[in-house]
Amino acid sequence: MNRGDYYKTSLPVIAAWLFLVFVGLLVVSDQLPTLVLWFYLGASLITFLVYAIDKSAARRGRWRTQENTLHLLAMIGGWPGALIAQEKLRHKTRKQSFRIVFGLTVLLNGVMLVTLWVLRQ
Repeated sequence: MNRGDYYKTSLPVIAAWLFLVFVGLLVVSDQLPTLVLWFYLGASLITFLVYAIDKSAARRGRWRTQENTLHLLAMIGGWPGALIAQEKLRHKTRKQSFRIVFGLTVLLNGVMLVTLWVLRQ
């Protein structure tokens, strides 16, 4: 990877950051509890780290993180971190079946967030 490539920002990375900003705005406007933002940030950080560890393991031919674990982390709120890791680390971007399930986990997480938001209104 070229050093300049690392600093380029792709649409998925921008979308992940915009989502986190959106959740932050919902928290600031008291439409969601503060804990929700902290949960997304924490889950995203953990998920990014798990992706980085898995990428390192893949390069070294070592034990890998199960795809179900990566999907579970995304579904519970770590998908912004997963999306950033996929783009920045170039990890889990080629396997179409993984990408489809990942998209479904993002959708499911969105449904859960909207449900929480509606219940608070």
